[in-house]
Amino acid sequence: MKSISFDTTNAICGGLFVATGAFFAIQSLGLDLGTAVRMGPGYFPLVLAGVLVLLGAIIFVQALRVEGEPIGLFAWRGMLFILPAPVFFGLTVRGLGFAPALFLTAFIACFASQKMNVFFAIILSLLLTVFSVAVFSYGLGLPFERFGPWVRF
Repeated sequence: MKSISFDTTNAICGGLFVATGAFFAIQSLGLDLGTAVRMGPGYFPLVLAGVLVLLGAIIFVQALRVEGEPIGLFAWRGMLFILPAPVFFGLTVRGLGFAPALFLTAFIACFASQKMNVFFAIILSLLLTVFSVAVFSYGLGLPFERFGPWVRF
């Protein structure tokens, strides 16, 4: 008799996608859906939730077809550096301004990787900041302060 084997990681991921998509689909049904031509506020969330459920189902079915690697150690380093980064950005963007807050946020997030060193973290953060300021401030003309009151001289 052949034992059933599956990819645990992808099965969990697919299940989470399906559950999340189903949750948001149910939530969007409380809103006016409208039609494809005149979309209501619930139309787009319902479509995105449907896509998420579909992708989750595909991942889950794929997990049943192949045997995967066991789940490894939990990535504590990633959680310690990635999760606080957007919180830091939200708390400092008004005081520091967009450019310094983004630079420091990217710098914090860089250290989620064990391979990152300070020099490359500075270079990556600087390039991301320059690109983002060019796109959002100059390219799109979004009205935000590049440098806030905490860093003005």
